Amino acid sequence: MLLPWKSTPRPRKSKTKPSAASDRSYRVVRARFDAAQTTDENRRHWANADLLSPDAAASMDVRSILRSRARYEVANNSYARGIVLTLANDTIGTGPRLQMLTADPAANAAVEQAFMRWMRDVGLAEKLRTMRMARAESGEAFAILTRNPNLPGNVQLEVRLVEADQVTTPPSRRPFTDDAVDGIEYDRFGNPTHYHILKQHPGASTLMGAYSGGGGEYDRVPGDSVVHLYRAERPGQSRGIPELTPALPLFAQLRRYRLAVLAAAETAADFALALYTDAPPNGEPDPVEAMDVFELEARMATTLPQGWKLGQVKAEHPSTNHVEFVKSILAEIARCLNMPFNVAAGNSSGYNYASGRLDHQTYYKAIRVDQSHIAMSVLDPIFRGWLNEAILVSDLLPVWLRTADFGALEHQWFWDGNEHVDPAKEANAQATRLSSHTTTLANEYAKQGRDWETELRQRAKEVALVRELGLTAPGIEEEQGTHVAPTPGMEEEDDA
Repeated sequence: MLLPWKSTPRPRKSKTKPSAASDRSYRVVRARFDAAQTTDENRRHWANADLLSPDAAASMDVRSILRSRARYEVANNSYARGIVLTLANDTIGTGPRLQMLTADPAANAAVEQAFMRWMRDVGLAEKLRTMRMARAESGEAFAILTRNPNLPGNVQLEVRLVEADQVTTPPSRRPFTDDAVDGIEYDRFGNPTHYHILKQHPGASTLMGAYSGGGGEYDRVPGDSVVHLYRAERPGQSRGIPELTPALPLFAQLRRYRLAVLAAAETAADFALALYTDAPPNGEPDPVEAMDVFELEARMATTLPQGWKLGQVKAEHPSTNHVEFVKSILAEIARCLNMPFNVAAGNSSGYNYASGRLDHQTYYKAIRVDQSHIAMSVLDPIFRGWLNEAILVSDLLPVWLRTADFGALEHQWFWDGNEHVDPAKEANAQATRLSSHTTTLANEYAKQGRDWETELRQRAKEVALVRELGLTAPGIEEEQGTHVAPTPGMEEEDDA
């Protein structure tokens, strides 16, 4: 019989005094860790280490400072702007595509087509890219599911983006409860029930140009009408911090270093020539006035005072290790985003084929993880809200789907595929996998971000039309039964 954990019997304490031998057997062994020692050398390094809770460490003031600095860096640093844009473009691409997996093909096609039309009407792909950029530089992004009667389609659901600054509770109205964290109310299970969204951005200005401070008025929006995109890096974390946070000091160092190198080079270039002497201190060169300045004419000959020479200031900037320092800083910056150096720098000149593919494997794996997170935390709530509006439109969806539970509607999301650096090698490797039955058409098309059923139907139309017109086209003979073996020596070394 298994006992519940609260009823587990505890060993009784012995009333007899333990002997010396037993006392030695129960003696506690204490281990020491070098990292736990505090010395005069590391005291200053660990001075800011604390044991704050996730929400206390990412307090409203801390998040506000990090957001402002990250936005400033992205707005003024070309590398930071390029990194954030590349991350958003690689993650979202041209936008996700819905594939329904119910047993009714007609219903699947109807839902997919209607949802894709609505996505184009509201510009969902562009808004997802904006949300991905906001998560990198602001730590989080919010979207309100509301109605927009000006949309061209029948479904008037709108996705309105809101910055993290606007989701907060004014200090004078903050509830004294543990179930609310800076603009978000939770139930006892940890589910967000309401969001406090300011009616005006706290950084907005009035018509007179004065800083408004948000006004303190906010809307209490139900939790199922708000989409919150952020990455919880600690258990119990309620709000996000910018993904660029560890790299902010590095961006500042890189900008200061480049400005210092440029200033040193300009300073050296500002001095066309310098007058100097090799005479000893007690020598007798002709006297000249110190720091005197005179202009030189082009292609002229001149005489100098006795004992003096004319020379140029030696230009030592940029130094020979300037490029390596910039690469090192950029590689460290990109690491917190799981981005390889060549993607962050936009330069693959020092890469070979193998190292480039190896770096991209880690990067694309992180992209796939991010896409899965966005699908669950953003796309599924939006799709659920769209279905709730679409079932109210007559003749838009099948009758049985109007009463179906959302959890029973199997579906998946497709994203843009990653282009292979060697298409010929990838095509032959794909043919080998298909012929050996180690993959499926669904998997191969999914890698390219396409629906296998749609592609096969399109291919069938093309083949039928080619045969009808009596034309010949590459691949038709193979589809009729002729198998073409992969080109020797073109096997793929590893998956890209």
